[in-house]
This record gives sequence, structure tokens and C-alpha cells, in this order.
Amino acid sequence: MFCKHCGVFIGEATSRFWNQNIGRGCHVHTRPLSVCSGATPVILFWENIKKQVASLYLWPQTLEIPVLDASVVAKKPVGILHVKVVRALKLLKMDILGSSDPYVKLSLTEERLPAKKTTVKMKNLNPEWNEKFKLLVKDPQTQALELQLYDWDKVGRHDKLGMQLVPLKVLTPGLTKELVLDLVKNTNINDPQNKKHRGQIVVELAFVPFKSENGNEYGRSESGISRSSDSSESLGGAGLLSVLIQGAEDVEGEHHNNPYALLCFRGEEKKTKMVKKTRDPLWNEDFQFMLDEPPLQDKIYIEVMSKSRAIFRAKESLGYVEINLADVVYNGRINQKYHLIDSHNGRIHIELSWTKA
Repeated sequence: MFCKHCGVFIGEATSRFWNQNIGRGCHVHTRPLSVCSGATPVILFWENIKKQVASLYLWPQTLEIPVLDASVVAKKPVGILHVKVVRALKLLKMDILGSSDPYVKLSLTEERLPAKKTTVKMKNLNPEWNEKFKLLVKDPQTQALELQLYDWDKVGRHDKLGMQLVPLKVLTPGLTKELVLDLVKNTNINDPQNKKHRGQIVVELAFVPFKSENGNEYGRSESGISRSSDSSESLGGAGLLSVLIQGAEDVEGEHHNNPYALLCFRGEEKKTKMVKKTRDPLWNEDFQFMLDEPPLQDKIYIEVMSKSRAIFRAKESLGYVEINLADVVYNGRINQKYHLIDSHNGRIHIELSWTKA
């Protein structure tokens, strides 16, 4: 249908165009033009045609690729924050009977891990906990310890009593510092409600960096397999066990190949993501365990599994491996491909490291 004012075709139509540069033709379907106001210019019709043709044949096409922000790049832990929640003083009265049932949630900023919690102290405005926690630190210059106090309720949401932030950069590495912190409602310093007295919390904090490879007490040769000390004291103490499951090769199931890795250590299980329809999965997933003592007598069990949505034969083992962790403690780091037990040719690539605090 043509517009009676300007003579422009305002309905839908399909036209064929020939591109001399590439020797090809194309069909362009025009969409209906907007209702003419009485003076719709003819050029509007041809502009719509040009845009549709250009979107198909104009090169180079622009592809926008977002640059990865350095702040979201995964960082390795550099130390352990030891936190002792000692006590709280003069907390707000939240219950009808003039008391509160406080507990503390603590976490590090820039982390998505679940917060750790103290026990609940029933009907107490001056509770004492003396409970200790350990948190992995990835950047002591930017991270902060977040402390939040809540009043526990049996039914409904728990009421917030107050909170406080402690930047880790105020701590001297290796030294314990006791802090008496005034509780506030939030981190907005201009909020007038922060002037209200909400009580105090007493904590003891100590940031203990991991020792660098050059400062390792038990030493390491260039090959990474020598033991320069047989003293149990040089190996003792807390540390971080890291298990990087990189991938697997030639794993094959009898019924399906959708592999993932299952890690078992000291009764704790962790899983990688599942990769569908492959015999050579790549995971590159890192799992970490904070330990009070080096795992000289421990083994770690890793099994490659395949999972299907079918009701029958949903899971299938593609092979497993058990690794003695004493070698990891002595050597500091092992990067190796292990042959999977109960697998024809399957291998798994694992990097293990022990970093002493």
C-alpha cells in the first residue's frame, strides 16, 4: 500500500539486490514504515533499505570484546588471618524482656565464600565467646574483615545489632593485635543512625603471610624434589594445601562420557564442573584446605566420574588415583600426570602445593 501523501510504499515487501563486489544477490524484507504524518520524506524508505543491506555486506564488522577487569582475576592466597572473637559489650536490647541473643558473622570482603559464625549466647548483652577462626587472605592491601552482630530469633529474620570493618593493611604481619571496636549500623559515615550507641566488640587479629619459596624452612632444589632438612620442627605448623585439578586424558566410560572430578580429603568432598561429551576434559579448578599441621600421614583421593541424566546408569567411575601428601609437604609443589586406576589409558593432571604459614 502506498501513502497518499508522499507516494512511499508503507507495507511489507521483499526486494532482491545484487552485490557486484562479491557476485551474490540477497533478498531484503522491508518492515512497515511508521504512519505518515502528511509529509513523510521519500528518503526514509531508502534509508531503511540501505541499513538492511549494509548489515549484511559491509565489512569489517565490529566485534566488541570486554577487557577482563584485573579485580576479578582469580588470586592465590598469600596468608591466613587468625581471628579470635573475644567478647561484646553493652549490646542493644532487642527482645521484649530487655535482652538479646547475640552471635557474630565474620567474613573477608572481595570473597564470595559463606561467612563463618560464632555460637549464639542466649539472653546476654555482654557475651563472651573466645572462639577462633582462620580466613584465607588474597590481598591484604585491599581486603577487610567484616564483623556483623545479630540477635538470633527462633522465628523470622535475625535482627542486626551492628557491624564493623577492619582493613587488613592496619595489621602488622606476624603480630597479634587486640581491637576494641564501636559498632555502627552501616559503613555510611554520614548516616545519623551511626551516632547511636550500639555497643562494642573485642577481637584479636593476626595476619600470618605464607613463606615464600626462597624463605622455605625445609628448602627446595631447582628440580623441586630435594629435602634439605629432616627435622620435624622445620616441617611443623599451619599451612595451606592447594589442589589444582587441571584436566584428564583418554578417559572413557562404558555408557557415557560426561566427566567431572571428585576430590575427597579428610571426610570432605569437592567436585569440579562437568564437561559433556569428551574424553579429554579441562577443568583448571583449584581447591584449598587450611590445616593446622602438615598432612604427612594423609592421602588425597581423586576420582573421575561421568554423569548422565538418564535414570539408569546415571553415574559411572572412569578411574581414580590416591596420592601420598608427604611428598607434597617435603617438595613444596608437585605438578604431575597420574595414571588412573581402573582405567585403560586414562590419566589425570594434578598440581599440588603445600605452603607453610
